[in-house]
Amino acid sequence: MNPVKPGETPRTPWIVGVSGASGTPYAAAVLRALLVAGESVDLVVSRASRLTLLDETGISFRDAHWQADLREWLSRGADGKPDTFSVDIDAVRHWSAGDLAAGPSSGSYRAKGMLIVPASTASVAGVALGLSKDLLQRAASVTLKEGRKLIVAVRETPLNGQTLRHLVTLDDAGATVVPASPAFYAGATHIQDLVDFVAGRVLDAAGVPHGLYRRWQGELGGGAHRDG
Repeated sequence: MNPVKPGETPRTPWIVGVSGASGTPYAAAVLRALLVAGESVDLVVSRASRLTLLDETGISFRDAHWQADLREWLSRGADGKPDTFSVDIDAVRHWSAGDLAAGPSSGSYRAKGMLIVPASTASVAGVALGLSKDLLQRAASVTLKEGRKLIVAVRETPLNGQTLRHLVTLDDAGATVVPASPAFYAGATHIQDLVDFVAGRVLDAAGVPHGLYRRWQGELGGGAHRDG
C-alpha cells in the first residue's frame, strides 16, 4: 500500500494489461509514453505474455525481479537494441497476474481506466464473456462495470467471426477497440516509428497527450521522404 500523505494527491493510475499476443514493443511504447506524460501505471503482465516477451526480446519477466526486468524491457527499442531509451519506472506498480485480491480487482480501487496492449484473442474473449480467469481479465471487467475507459489494442490476423463478435460485444459495453494496425502517412523510416504510431493511437483513445507520431494535417505528400 502507498498511503496518501498530508498535502499529496491520491494516486490514480492507468492499468496496463499485457496479454500473450505478439507485439510486446507496442506495450513498451505505451508504458514509456504514459510515464513521460507523468501518469502513474499499474502493470499486469499475463503468464502467456511472459512467454511472448521472452521469445521477442529474450527477457524473462519475473515477479520477484520485476523492476530490473521492466527497466531492461523498456530501455530496448523495437529493433531489440538495448539502452535505446532511458526510463524512470518509479511511477509503476506491478501486480501479479494470479493475484485476484490485487487492488485493480475491485471497483473501489482508484484508476483512470485500462489499456490492454497487445490484446490477444483469448484475452478479448475472456473480457467479453466476463470470465475473469486472471487479474488482467478481472481488472478489465471492473473497468467496464465502473464506466471507466477500456482500450483494447487487439493484435491478430485474420480475425474470425467469433473474435469479431467478441469485439462487438466489447464495443457495445463501452470499450474502444484499437487494432494494432500502423499507418504510413506519418513518414515512418524505422520500425520504432510504426510501433509508436500504434502506441500513439492507443493513447489518443485514452486521452493522454504524447508526441509519438506526426499527425495528419490535410496535406498530401507530407509523409514522403525524398532524396535531395
